Amino acid sequence: MSWTTHGDAERLAKLALAEDGPCDVTTEVTAGLHARLAGQIEFREAGVLAGREYADAVARLAGCGPVEWRAAEGGHLAAGAVAGTFEGRAVDVLRAERPLLNLLQRASGIASATREYAEAVAGTGCRVLHTRKTAPGLRALDVAAVLAGGGHLHRVDLATTVMVKDNHWQALARTGRSLADALAAARERGVAACQVEVERMGQVEEACLAGADRLLVDNQSPETLRAWAERARTLRPGIEIEATGGITLANVRAYAEAGADFVSIGALTHSVRAADVALEVMPP
Repeated sequence: MSWTTHGDAERLAKLALAEDGPCDVTTEVTAGLHARLAGQIEFREAGVLAGREYADAVARLAGCGPVEWRAAEGGHLAAGAVAGTFEGRAVDVLRAERPLLNLLQRASGIASATREYAEAVAGTGCRVLHTRKTAPGLRALDVAAVLAGGGHLHRVDLATTVMVKDNHWQALARTGRSLADALAAARERGVAACQVEVERMGQVEEACLAGADRLLVDNQSPETLRAWAERARTLRPGIEIEATGGITLANVRAYAEAGADFVSIGALTHSVRAADVALEVMPP
């Protein structure tokens, strides 16, 4: 699957700046049009830096910058650390401030949460995945942040990977088609990856016999996942096993140790807690 954020940073930066209107009247009447200032981007709590490309685009389109970064994308910063600095006219720097921070806070919050999950399964071979439970219009940002945090790429759209979920099982039952028919039709269309969500042992067996590449074991205990994974790998050696639904920091390692190759976690993006990142004006 090919995936890139190319062009998305500028698209999103334009939208974010446009939301604030054509000018910053407050800064114009307090600092004027020509005063200059420099600001530093500070992490007020420890976390993982993500969203640099998006912050760069905001600074550039606002007429200031570039941001001089002191940490890499995906780098861990201690509380109080400076992630980067930039300067320009006050009207440009302060216009960039909020959109730039909004994007950095969201991305860094996602990356920081992802890093916790990745560290929780370290040494098991299990990989942490995002889901499509992203904010509308922010998918590329959200996914890039997961990758920066040590997660891995999952399905990013509906056009490139087959993923048969519970409602698709219902559709198959209503139309009288078999899962094997559906997966064969997908492969005839050039789809390389066929994944099937399973909620009972009968579906595990049917999916394996139909030629699924990966099983998504949905909302089951680690013990159930272990049993289903053993059965699936007997029927279809090499099949991948993904645990999904109800995965938390408290139980993620149990799923990894039970045999999950992947864990997909919607909360990484749908319930993100923004990182505490601020812009502080540097003294002259």
